[in-house]
Amino acid sequence: MNSSIYDQVVVGFRHTLQNLAAMLEKAQQHAETNKYELSAILNARLYPDMFTCSRQIQLATDFAKGAAARLAGVEVPKWDDTEVTHDELQARIKKALDFLGTLKPEQFADAATRAIEIKTPVGAFNFTGKTFLLHWAVPNFYFHVTTAYNLLRHNGVPVAKFDFLGKI
Repeated sequence: MNSSIYDQVVVGFRHTLQNLAAMLEKAQQHAETNKYELSAILNARLYPDMFTCSRQIQLATDFAKGAAARLAGVEVPKWDDTEVTHDELQARIKKALDFLGTLKPEQFADAATRAIEIKTPVGAFNFTGKTFLLHWAVPNFYFHVTTAYNLLRHNGVPVAKFDFLGKI
């Protein structure tokens, strides 16, 4: 089977973002059932120098929209990173899902060879689309989703592997 870049980025990321939204819903239910503020989990981190759970969710959506936009050759949407509540984070995930839903397979026709530059505080990185996909976009996206999952799980939210994987 030949998996296209569109399938990996748009189809794959949408599936995982939907799973992330479902896990966030479980976190909300868990907090309500156990009578504590969900913000305790959304502000959680495993170590003082690491991002919070809510920031991990923001970054997962950033990598989803940024990777898809760059590989499709469209402008990357710019969003403020102000979401801290369950509803705000769910809205952000939905916004990412909606953006991914606007992209069409034909926009990715030359994605593998497209020149992509990423500017970061530590410098600029230049990639071909294929290298960007395999060594930057996919690992970063799944890193942040996995970290959000781990923070939820570590803090008692009853999520498991199939919550992460979702229905296939």
